[in-house]
Amino acid sequence: MSDQTNKAQQEVEQEELLNEADAAIAEEVLEGLADEAADELVKAREEAAQYKEVALRAQAETQNIRRRAEQDVEKAHKFALEKFAKSVITVADNLERALSSAAEGSENDPMREGVELTYRDLVETLARFEVVAVDPAGEPFNPELHQAMTMVPNPNLEPNTVMDVVQKGYTLNGRLLRPAMVVVSSAA
Repeated sequence: MSDQTNKAQQEVEQEELLNEADAAIAEEVLEGLADEAADELVKAREEAAQYKEVALRAQAETQNIRRRAEQDVEKAHKFALEKFAKSVITVADNLERALSSAAEGSENDPMREGVELTYRDLVETLARFEVVAVDPAGEPFNPELHQAMTMVPNPNLEPNTVMDVVQKGYTLNGRLLRPAMVVVSSAA
């Protein structure tokens, strides 16, 4: 029986060794699979981060395009009257010249009153559409709004002060339509 016991014991030992070997192989396979899964997870996270960044950039670009389009529409609405306003301000200039050339003593003259009412109505209409006159008499010269026709020495005024306005300027919604033509003082 001792042979049989030894044989049985050897078989048990062999079986235990096989089980251990199988367990070691299974453990190695599982570790390999775990490493592969971890690598795939890292790659998937990197790809997800890239796709998220692309999506955020696309969303930001869409918002920028929408904002630019809204600004373009707003500018088109604001400045659609620009050509028309440039034409109408010459009418205002002519009415102003007509009033200044009319005799001062003829204030009860119906023609002068009619021109004056027409001029006031035109100026109010222009103001309603944000066309504003630039009349810089006595103000410092501003090359963004004024066009100097000449410089005249004047000891009573500081240099670069508008002495006289030859022709008023106009702005439309803050944008210059026509600069004011002015005479500017210079140092004596």
